[in-house]
Amino acid sequence: MGLHSFKRPQAQQGVALVEFTLVLPLLLLLLLSLGEFGRMLYQYNVLLQASRDADRFVASQAWDSTLGAIALSNTLLTQTKNVAVYGVPSATGSAVVSGLTTANVAVAAVGTDHVRVTITYSFCPVIGSGNCVGTFPGLIGGQFALAIPLVATTVMRVL
Repeated sequence: MGLHSFKRPQAQQGVALVEFTLVLPLLLLLLLSLGEFGRMLYQYNVLLQASRDADRFVASQAWDSTLGAIALSNTLLTQTKNVAVYGVPSATGSAVVSGLTTANVAVAAVGTDHVRVTITYSFCPVIGSGNCVGTFPGLIGGQFALAIPLVATTVMRVL
């Protein structure tokens, strides 16, 4: 029994390179989309934690024992929004998520003994420009919004 060398057919040389070249853009798109999805989940978790912190802050200070009810003063609402955005009652430092402002935060009393903090934020993928608008002139024929709304809501009983 002798060793036989394997010869490749001449017509098949370079086919793997062509197939890899065709599949590479799809693999890169899949990899980038998974990265963007992970980034979106991370930002949502940060927003949810900020909502919990702000709700915990307002729940500990909203009860007025003389009235026997929830009292949401303008100062308390401002401080709660600052806790949601900056992590502290004063408006110092940077926002927990880039582009988040106190206008994105809503604080409300729910029933007689609960408070709700809602943070609404538009997630902008990296592939979009600064205004979250994508363009594919040849493919779709115009602009379309890339922003994905993220809403983090927390309800807690006042203390």
